[in-house]
Amino acid sequence: MSQRMQQGQPMIIMGEDAQRVQDRNAQDYNISAARAVAESVRSTLGPKGMDKMLVDSMGSVTITNDGVTILKEMDIDNPTAEMIIEVAETQEDEAGDGTTTAVAIAGELLKNAEDLLEQDIHPTAIIKGFHMAAEQAREEVDNVAERVDASDEDLLKKVAETSMTGKGAELNKEHLAQLIVDAVGKVTVETDEGDSVVDLEFLEIETQTGRSAGDSELLEGAIVDKDPVHDDMPTEVEEAKVLLLNEPIEVEEADVDTNVSIDSPDQLQQFLDQEEAQLKKKVEQIVETGADVVFCQKGIDDLAQHYLAKEGILAVRRAKKSDLEFLKEVLDASIVSDLDSATSEDLGEGSVVRDETDEMFYVTGEDSHGATLLLRGSTEHVVDELERGISDALEVVAQTVSDGRVLSGGGAIEVELASRLRDYADSVSGREQLAVEAFADALELVPRVLAENAGLDSIDTLVDLRAAHESGESRAGLNVFSGDVEDTFEAGIVEPAHAKEQALTSATEAANLVLKIDDIISAGDLSTDKGDDEEGGAPGGMGGMGGMGGMGGAM
Repeated sequence: MSQRMQQGQPMIIMGEDAQRVQDRNAQDYNISAARAVAESVRSTLGPKGMDKMLVDSMGSVTITNDGVTILKEMDIDNPTAEMIIEVAETQEDEAGDGTTTAVAIAGELLKNAEDLLEQDIHPTAIIKGFHMAAEQAREEVDNVAERVDASDEDLLKKVAETSMTGKGAELNKEHLAQLIVDAVGKVTVETDEGDSVVDLEFLEIETQTGRSAGDSELLEGAIVDKDPVHDDMPTEVEEAKVLLLNEPIEVEEADVDTNVSIDSPDQLQQFLDQEEAQLKKKVEQIVETGADVVFCQKGIDDLAQHYLAKEGILAVRRAKKSDLEFLKEVLDASIVSDLDSATSEDLGEGSVVRDETDEMFYVTGEDSHGATLLLRGSTEHVVDELERGISDALEVVAQTVSDGRVLSGGGAIEVELASRLRDYADSVSGREQLAVEAFADALELVPRVLAENAGLDSIDTLVDLRAAHESGESRAGLNVFSGDVEDTFEAGIVEPAHAKEQALTSATEAANLVLKIDDIISAGDLSTDKGDDEEGGAPGGMGGMGGMGGMGGAM
């Protein structure tokens, strides 16, 4: 309860259950929460990063080292921690990869900011310094970046392999990288200005268990993992006229509950005949459009299945909405919601072939712009993690094709940026200079964590990297497999410049947002841990951060 004295009497301005934390206590609370989130994903960074097992309230298990997936699945109930999770989600949406890097840098920025706060440097000076450092770092990224041509398949494969390394796809990464580059090539178009634009909306990912990841393949067109509704229907139709239907081929039901009294068998037969006539009319309407194949999102009555089979029409029921949307693009068709208005102009043209081994239909259009990446894995958990890794790699390659810039990986760009930022700090006056230097130190977290996760000495590694960059080797990074410092660009460890720029932007803005808060006012308990364990809590009675930190360590 907060009170203010007025004419000698206390005036209550906040409820009894309300909590308020101010000034340094508020900053300590926020920084502790943000760092707990960042530290929970640090061990997943790099090719040698470890996986997390996440079990939700329903008992479903997810095994992954994908940063954004981990943070989304974690049961976090802390407003500051959720702000850091937004960093990962933004990074995923904008760049497709680099989520762990962005969150880890945000956490390290706040850790370094905490040291500056203890030196009585005002948060405003730190925020300004971080902003200046981030702007300079993005400029330096552009200066250091190598230009890449959209037709340079070898370099694009290296980008895909770097993204997939350590994400369950590593054993077959060469094969999968080729599939990714081919897939991106199929959905890349050139604008009138000569720029390459990748439209991943035209690329579907399907998964299948029971086989090796090395059996994954790229297919033109779409895949529909369904069976024909009748055994007498054809399973292969070349030059097919395809109807995409979002209406059940079933007897229409009344909108309200109705009871009908029947006095004789003839009356029952009349009802049955009427239902049959309804179904027959629907099938006739399909035949009149000229359709050879029907993909129906809803159900198909048994009698309608029989009539369709008699007409030689291949029909599939309960197709997924996403399948219909993709078939619409592949076949250049319209999705029909009312058979009464269906015409031949709504149909798409293409080929429909069934693979009896995999029990699925392959659908291709005449000028098919769409493609499907069929990923295979031994179990559900394997194929799920493979799909996450492939999705990230697709986004990364697509960004590289559109952006046209790449960087050396293995911590090379972070050490180079840190070195250049320290030089830049000399030209910055005031206390902001210390914030710029703290920003440079935060960037070196990446090579340190890469070394730690590979079982190497992080201090020795960082010393060797700094020495290499000071001697002019701007592409020197850490090879986590050999433990050597080498030219990582030549070694094939290549990252997209856009993802790195986005990570710097997201991490800086999140850190500055946290630092700018000096007062937390809550209508109820801010604690995420409602128990009695106050150990590790932030100042001001916020025992919940003990639970937050424990969660991060347990992940």
